[in-house]
Amino acid sequence: MPPPSERPRAGALPAEAARRVHRFGPSQRWVHRATAALMGVCVGSAGCLYLPPLAELVGRRHLVVTVHEWSGLLLVVPVLLGLVSRALRADLGRLGRFGPHDRVWLCGALRRVRGRGRGSEDRRPAGKFNAGQKLYAGWLAGAALVMSGTGLLMWQTGLAPLVLRTGATFLHDWLALTLGIVLAGHIGMAMRDPEARRGLRTGSVDRAWAEREHPLWRHGG
Repeated sequence: MPPPSERPRAGALPAEAARRVHRFGPSQRWVHRATAALMGVCVGSAGCLYLPPLAELVGRRHLVVTVHEWSGLLLVVPVLLGLVSRALRADLGRLGRFGPHDRVWLCGALRRVRGRGRGSEDRRPAGKFNAGQKLYAGWLAGAALVMSGTGLLMWQTGLAPLVLRTGATFLHDWLALTLGIVLAGHIGMAMRDPEARRGLRTGSVDRAWAEREHPLWRHGG
């Protein structure tokens, strides 16, 4: 029996269903949504703590601090729970592996940024995840761990001497700014690719999109 994301919708034409391929199962979609929600709460509460206009608008600083602390600590929970899923573990393995085609993809992306990508020179081969997505996932995982560690030192003041807490505060604040910029870029790129968003929402993507954006990916794997 095909997975739910590949089953024809009520009233959908068979040809339309045949054009779609399975990309993400329920576990991957749940982890992404839960992590995104926690990250949104964490970033939003941080803005209310550090930006005076938002702080004055929201008020109740102690409650905002509590929400920020717990949303940051819980950020890793969806991934940890999702590890029971073989599909999620397989995707994490793919995100952590780089091959020669990833270097080609990055070179093609740099040429496009510089305005020199043309025709075959702009080929960007990718498996299920492209090199940009792999770099983003790795950076985000490392940033989340550093933010959790430094945030814990700021929260539990008895864990470290003042000099370490001061350094942790400096690192936490500047990394938070960088994280906000990177997340804004991630959201902006997602907004320009409706089929990628549909894949995370429904679990399936258009076959033509998959063959164009991820030509090395074995569909459904």
